[in-house]
Amino acid sequence: MRRRKPPTPPSPLPQRDGVDPVRVRQPLDGSWATVRDHLVGRLAAGDGVIDAMIAEGRILRADGSPVTDRTPYEPGGYVWFHRDLAPETPVPFDVHVVYRDEHIVVADKPHFLATTPRGSHIAETVLARLRRDLGIAGLGPAHRLDRLTAGLVLLVVRPEERGAYQTLFRDRLVTKEYEAVAAYDPDVALPVTVRSRIEKERGVLTALEVPGGEPNAVSEVRLTAHRGGLGLYRLTPHTGRTHQLRVHMNSLGLPILGDPLYPRIAEPVASDDFRRPLQLLARTLEFRDPVTGREHRFGSDRALAAWESYESWDQ
Repeated sequence: MRRRKPPTPPSPLPQRDGVDPVRVRQPLDGSWATVRDHLVGRLAAGDGVIDAMIAEGRILRADGSPVTDRTPYEPGGYVWFHRDLAPETPVPFDVHVVYRDEHIVVADKPHFLATTPRGSHIAETVLARLRRDLGIAGLGPAHRLDRLTAGLVLLVVRPEERGAYQTLFRDRLVTKEYEAVAAYDPDVALPVTVRSRIEKERGVLTALEVPGGEPNAVSEVRLTAHRGGLGLYRLTPHTGRTHQLRVHMNSLGLPILGDPLYPRIAEPVASDDFRRPLQLLARTLEFRDPVTGREHRFGSDRALAAWESYESWDQ
């Protein structure tokens, strides 16, 4: 009979500016003498950083007591601490709350703002902002949008209900439509359903289509309007591969305006350069609420700048 894993104890530290503390579990087969030795050996924190945090009482055990340099190693035990965050460039655009009830929050996010803390984007994220602004510490994402994509994101108020909403996306029970601006090419036959195999390796910026591979990515592409050499496209993904819509538009010879990765990787821009955002918008989100049974359909109020005024977008 398989032994049930004991539940993770609650954090003794509150969130800070909407960001959860770091939780570190001590492996069951560890041979370190002290918690301090384990943290120094495991975390790339730099010389003296862990010792300074311990001296300041910033690393806590599950019972809220501070770790000392003599605290014995505890196989399977946990410790928590807040890391010192590097300065982040503020994203100068607001997150709009489209809908909120006791179960979910639907946010309309701007370009350049990450959905959840990751890498160098921690405090400047949709999740951290809304936890602070709405006062909902347990708020969590049901799915994610790329940092460069604008539009609708579904977040869950109660952690115990998050799995039910994530299952909607896993089982493809959510209808999503996107809008994009790209060049207009009358020789590209539309509408079209693009099917291909997309793979992305960890640490590699771009995703790749594998010729002849079993399709794992399906997108419908329709032309809504065109003028001045530009097209406004409606994109309906039926799967959720990384960069799927961007890859499929590029494969049609219609790379989305402002895309720094497709068809080629552009030179990095300064972190405070918010010009020429990727012209991709998660326009609508439609699903049956797994908790309340309500039928939901939400729409973004944002506009794609290159379609409104290409000259202004291309400054």
